Amino acid sequence: MTDWCDFNDAQQQPSFDLIPKGTLARVRMTLKPGGFDDPAQGWTGGYATQSNESGSVYLAAEFVVLEGEYARRKLWSNIGLHSPKGPAWGQMGRSFVRAILNSARNVHPQDNGPQAAAARRIQGFHELDGIEFLARIDVEKNGRGELKNVIRNAVEPDHPDYARLMGLPPKTHHGGGSSGAPAAATPPLAMPAPQRPAMPGKPAWAQ
Repeated sequence: MTDWCDFNDAQQQPSFDLIPKGTLARVRMTLKPGGFDDPAQGWTGGYATQSNESGSVYLAAEFVVLEGEYARRKLWSNIGLHSPKGPAWGQMGRSFVRAILNSARNVHPQDNGPQAAAARRIQGFHELDGIEFLARIDVEKNGRGELKNVIRNAVEPDHPDYARLMGLPPKTHHGGGSSGAPAAATPPLAMPAPQRPAMPGKPAWAQ
């Protein structure tokens, strides 16, 4: 029976030291629904959030480290969709999502072939909810001036450590060629099942 007057046998609290800046880790991203939709923009399913203060629109993302020294650690970041101040924040969000898709689906960032192009398309934000990819963990200050871990960058297949950390065989290049894209494309990885009901049918990029 637990004695709520004697805490000598209570477990020590876990350490919340920051994960070192630049650490690479495989993570799973889930989205916290904010209930904001704009079908004209493709923002459906209630995944987007609109700030009552600034009017900005974003995806509230939670990342869980899947393995290694920091397994089960959680991080939080917002992915920008729109800012009343201008297009820069939304463009940063689009670049981040493109890199997430490249990382999750094993698509070289310089590959512009039809299969790669299809892999960078989604039917809705539900395809990002539960996606697993390789991330670079960063450190920044929050609104109170305290340091916290965040994720701003996905590690793509052109990184030398990508295949090893994702548990994939290294790509084999056949023949010559001066383009930045690999000579032989590797089929993209299968997407993990989303945590919430997805739209019926097979994603276009996997057909």
